[in-house]
Amino acid sequence: QVQLVESGGGLVQPGGSLRLSCAASRSIFSVAVMGWYRQVPGKERELVATFTNGGRTDYADSVKGRFTVSGDNAKNTLYLQMNSLKPEDTAVYYCRADLGVYRVIYWGPGTQVTVSS
Repeated sequence: QVQLVESGGGLVQPGGSLRLSCAASRSIFSVAVMGWYRQVPGKERELVATFTNGGRTDYADSVKGRFTVSGDNAKNTLYLQMNSLKPEDTAVYYCRADLGVYRVIYWGPGTQVTVSS
């Protein structure tokens, strides 16, 4: 079993920055596709960014150039650096681990990000 816990959310002004963290209970980066998702009330959860073994990353068009996903294997932690935040970035952000080799997916409980003046 793998537990994921997000942290770092909060209230920030438009144009500000936040760094989200996703702490995993054990080292999984070598066998997992990691991802950040977000969801707002009344809308479907959407993919924000992915991070794969070897450091390969992909981003949703809406966050390209503003968000950066990275991982620290020694700390079993995935990060999402969010810069130039916009009100439309307001959402609950979730960490996801897709352990494809084991055919199992884990989700964290989420952390709230609110961008408002």
